[in-house]
Amino acid sequence: MAFLDKIPYSILIVIAGFMLLAPFRPMPHVVEKLIMLKNQTLTKPIDIFDLFYHLVPTIILMLKVYRDYTK
Repeated sequence: MAFLDKIPYSILIVIAGFMLLAPFRPMPHVVEKLIMLKNQTLTKPIDIFDLFYHLVPTIILMLKVYRDYTK
């Protein structure tokens, strides 16, 4: 987990924000996939991968924040 210490917050926040909002039109994929998850229609492997792909930077950011505040 030492690699998290090497990633600057500024870059990680920009990447996480971009990935959460991409594509900007008509609807961000994360919102679309979360709606699908709520409606229990998130069944295709490509949709599950897409949700995970768009959430990875946010998960890394949360891990970094957790790691910094538990030191």
